[in-house]
Amino acid sequence: METITNLVYLTAAIFFILGLKLLSSPKTARRGNQLSMIGMLLAIVMTLFDKQIINFTFIIVGLVVGAAIGLYWAKVVKMTQMPQMVAMFNGFGGGASALVAFSEYSRMSGEPRVDVAIALLLSLFVGTITFFGSLIAYAKLQGIMRGAPIVYKMQQVVNALLLLGIVVLSVFAMLNWSFWGFFLAIVVLSAFLGVLAVIPIGGADMPVIISLLNSYSGLAAAFTGFALQNNVLIISGALVGASGIILSDLMCKAMNRSLFNVLFAAVGSESGGGAAGGGEKRTVVRYTAQDGAVILDRAQSVIIVPGYGLAVAQAQHILAELAQMLIDRGKKVRFAIHPVAGRMPGHMNVLLAEANVPYELLVEMGEINDDFQDTDVVLVVGANDVTNPVARYKKDSPLYGMPILNVDQAQTVMIIKRSLSPGFAGEDNPLFYEEKTMMLFGDAKKMVTALVEALKE
Repeated sequence: METITNLVYLTAAIFFILGLKLLSSPKTARRGNQLSMIGMLLAIVMTLFDKQIINFTFIIVGLVVGAAIGLYWAKVVKMTQMPQMVAMFNGFGGGASALVAFSEYSRMSGEPRVDVAIALLLSLFVGTITFFGSLIAYAKLQGIMRGAPIVYKMQQVVNALLLLGIVVLSVFAMLNWSFWGFFLAIVVLSAFLGVLAVIPIGGADMPVIISLLNSYSGLAAAFTGFALQNNVLIISGALVGASGIILSDLMCKAMNRSLFNVLFAAVGSESGGGAAGGGEKRTVVRYTAQDGAVILDRAQSVIIVPGYGLAVAQAQHILAELAQMLIDRGKKVRFAIHPVAGRMPGHMNVLLAEANVPYELLVEMGEINDDFQDTDVVLVVGANDVTNPVARYKKDSPLYGMPILNVDQAQTVMIIKRSLSPGFAGEDNPLFYEEKTMMLFGDAKKMVTALVEALKE
């Protein structure tokens, strides 16, 4: 039986690895999800039979209730709310690991081996941090809390003291395994640390934090696997943990910042950035949808830059219609995707895929940046920081050094935005005031709809 169990677990692990590989491209992501689901189904079924569970009542009830909640969320959660949903899933993963660790501790009759004890404590610690940190990430994304960083004096010192307290309590717990009070104290301190570690993160850094919390949930699962001596849990947790760390690193490189800077620099707080130009008064020209339609109709090449404003306005479908209309008129149309546009990794890809925009039209920043200089019109829809030229030259800006889309090199820049307010980094965008820039103020969905209607006339 043990041989069969290991073979099934190995098969499940292969499905996980293939699924992760296919998730790296929008074209194959759906198949990757399907393979991963098959692998998880094999792992769950094998685990249930391998552990020889006598009473399946609670398991069946849990499956039914969980499936019902999952189906309900899949139906009602909008694509624009996907970052919030991912944040909650990360939290549920970490919370589940912490609960399993505490349950395993409560049923132990004697002191475990040192490696098992360490794995249980790490699972409890990382899982609790993930759960409460993900709740804060959800609250920020949902607008329950303000998206700007929340900072206070000696913030990092407090966090360091909490971490030190958790380490000390873990040592005491291993020396006196039967006293449950140490474990409860670890949970409480870990919960505080999870909250305090995420509140100083600004909205612009949410893609990094979501992928990092995803990594934490995987690490918590892997630690639980070591405690339970379950190979498939170790493998799946390690895969999620490693992929999350790699993705976090890619997101940081896309912003030309270190993970330390993302976690502790509080980018987007009131004290940072400031308006470019030192308070100098500048003017912009407000254009109408009819003006924009004329320029688009005359252009031969158009690059569309989507941002978070597109997601907020739920304008992806009408934007896809506009793109197709331009293509039908013989124009070269592409979408430029910045890695950290939106609130989660791949946010813009997901939105545009929902609107059935062909994958070949979605071009990553590194592949399209040199093409802006030969482009007639760039249409920026709800993007700000990822197009801000100060990232190239303003050394005291929180955006300095961040790779941006070279939209300012196009012949005409058309920007759809509600107002002149700066992005999450708190840095004014001088692109708004250039002569070749056309500012179309208003809700993204309404303005793109107006462009479509004007082009039809």
